[in-house]
Amino acid sequence: QVQLVESGGGLVQAGGSLRLSCAGSGRPFSSWSMGWFRQAPGKEREFVARMDWNGGITEYADSVKARFTISRDNAKDTLFLQMNSLKPEDTAVYYCGALRVGNGFRYWGQGTQVTVSS
Repeated sequence: QVQLVESGGGLVQAGGSLRLSCAGSGRPFSSWSMGWFRQAPGKEREFVARMDWNGGITEYADSVKARFTISRDNAKDTLFLQMNSLKPEDTAVYYCGALRVGNGFRYWGQGTQVTVSS
C-alpha cells in the first residue's frame, strides 16, 4: 500500500520561509518521479515543482521559480520543498505526488495547509 504523508505546513508572514516534507512508504520511491502541487480555495489544483528519480531533472512553475527548491532523500524516501520569500498568493493546501502520469501523479498525499499572511 502506497502512502505519502506531508508535514511542515503552517502559518507564516509574507517574506518568511517554510520547509515541507513528504514521507513515502509502501513502494520504491527512489525510482519514481515525485513532485508538489497546490490548491488554493476556489481554484483548481496547480503544479508547483517536480523532480525525476535521481534529482537530475527539476521543473518549477513560473510563479515559484527562484523562491522554491525541491529536493529528495532517496535513502529515506522523503521529498522536500523549501519555500522562501513566501507571498500571500502562495496560500494553499500543498500535495505531494509520486509516480508521474501525464501532467500529474498516480499517488497523492493528504495535503498540508500553508497560509501566508500579509
